[in-house]
Formats: sequence, structure tokens, C-alpha cells
Amino acid sequence: MIWSVTEILAQLSCYATLAPGDLVFTGTPAGRGPIRSGQRLRGEVAGLPVVEICYDA
Repeated sequence: MIWSVTEILAQLSCYATLAPGDLVFTGTPAGRGPIRSGQRLRGEVAGLPVVEICYDA
């Protein structure tokens, strides 16, 4: 990512009130394709619990 999570949240908080549980979408890195049924998705941010789901379309 170009900016750190801290930088993104600091900038976003200038325009909107952020609350626990809010989701901030940052886009998709280059070279990634569409999600297909049966694939597992995993998200991580240092210091927070891992989020993992199985996509079933």
C-alpha cells in the first residue's frame, strides 16, 4: 500500500466520523483477478484478529 493504515484512517477521519466496526476499503492490488466460488479470503492488519471467509457465490 502507498499509505499506512494509520495515515489512511487519519486522513479519512477528517471527512467522516469513524467508529469501532467501520470498514475502510482501500481497493485491489494490481495483478489480482475476480473472486471465484469456493475461494478463501483472508485479511490481516498487525495487532488485530485475522478475518477469513470462504466465498460461495
